[in-house]
Amino acid sequence: MSIQIVIVENLNDWPKHFPAATVVTAKDYISKLDFFKLKNAQIVNFCRSYQYLSMGYYCSLLAAARRQRAIPRVRTITELSRKSIYSINVEDLDELVQRVLKKRDRGTTEIEFNIFFGMCQQIEFAELARQIFDLFRCPLLKVELKYSIRWQITSIRPITINNLPKDKQAFFIDTFSKYSQKRWQTPRLPKQSRFDLAILYNPKEQLPPSNRRALKKFITIGKKAGLSVELIEKKDYSSLPEYDALFIRETTQINHHSYLFSKRAEAEGMVVIDDPDSIVKCTNKVYLAELLTANNIATPGTLILKEDDLKNISNIENLITYPVILKIPDSSFSKGVFKAKNQTEFKAISDKLFEESDLILAQEYMYTNYDWRIGIFNRLPLFACQYFMSKKHWQIVKHNPSGSYSEGEFRTFAVEDAPQAIVKLASKAAGLIGNGLYGVDIKVIGQKPYVIEINDNPNIDAGVEDDFLGDRLYQIIIDEFIRRIELSKSR
Repeated sequence: MSIQIVIVENLNDWPKHFPAATVVTAKDYISKLDFFKLKNAQIVNFCRSYQYLSMGYYCSLLAAARRQRAIPRVRTITELSRKSIYSINVEDLDELVQRVLKKRDRGTTEIEFNIFFGMCQQIEFAELARQIFDLFRCPLLKVELKYSIRWQITSIRPITINNLPKDKQAFFIDTFSKYSQKRWQTPRLPKQSRFDLAILYNPKEQLPPSNRRALKKFITIGKKAGLSVELIEKKDYSSLPEYDALFIRETTQINHHSYLFSKRAEAEGMVVIDDPDSIVKCTNKVYLAELLTANNIATPGTLILKEDDLKNISNIENLITYPVILKIPDSSFSKGVFKAKNQTEFKAISDKLFEESDLILAQEYMYTNYDWRIGIFNRLPLFACQYFMSKKHWQIVKHNPSGSYSEGEFRTFAVEDAPQAIVKLASKAAGLIGNGLYGVDIKVIGQKPYVIEINDNPNIDAGVEDDFLGDRLYQIIIDEFIRRIELSKSR
């Protein structure tokens, strides 16, 4: 059974009419050996300050060192003290804020409300309060919003127990009692996993790198291997350091939270796939074009264009023939990729793309019924697939103006049954990036293979890429994560 401990700096901060609890002073918690040895303890830190190096800070810090669960955690304290970090999370609440306050009288430009253990007294803010508490698990919070063109969260600050207004005490007693019963009194089974793996995903993403069935496979097979696998989202940025490794299963971009997750995981010494360097290299097709050409890897003829180049479009037409493929550097899943059949289309499409990027790519058009995708992991071939073009379309994924899309068929092969020249070329290309997980797309014209691009987070979908290896595909990836974690821990 879990033991709940309430920490205060002065015993008078927990008056007699507050709920019955095991209340200890911060000084005793820090100094007495009994609390150091305590197993399966749940700490509710109500110190008068959470500032860096304060008693409140040290209580949460020592709780983590003693493997006792604390609210708030040191990471939460840090996030709340640095708006530059927590803004990464609160921007995700913007849509909810606008919806909640849509009908609010414009005569009001400032709003504040309190959150006690994820609950607030104003019904209209109930869902917002819950989501903020999910991001920043601090017992008592004060939220401030201001209106300037649109409503924005301007501050999220802890409330200390000694500053709790008397008219809020009844609500505090109620929320503390409910939270204690819900969160802390449930017996917890001892943790059996050796390590913790976080999988970053976006449940709302239309074309994610892994479908739900694949994610469940990673969780199930990880558990069998002694690895605790948990799905995390953008809002879980603050809890990232609690894991040993990060596996990104959300489409990556540089100007995107997926890259921030990767950078932070690397800075924390975690094992991470995709690593930041791979994301930088693979998401930018200008870089890939230069890299592949410099290493004598066959690619479609490619020109890197600036907007000024359009002034002499005939010079471009002397180097490449129509139809021409035009791409923005960070295109993915067939988005941001267009075909120009003549000069008029070339000019119209280019003008539009230059609104998004200072550089674009013009690439030789190579039509094939399918592309090869060779999955490479840790410099070894993992899977081989043929992705067929969408019906009556020149791309694998056809994006419709309505926002819907359609995909072509596929065939999955044993790596040894795929043409070895293609597998060898894919391995060489991926090796230029690193030792992560990559998908190398290749077209074959006549007998010659051409590398189209290298993807840093290739699809691993249940029923597609695992069609030949089955569960073995997930097992290989899980085993490599465990190997890398063990290696990092031994250094």
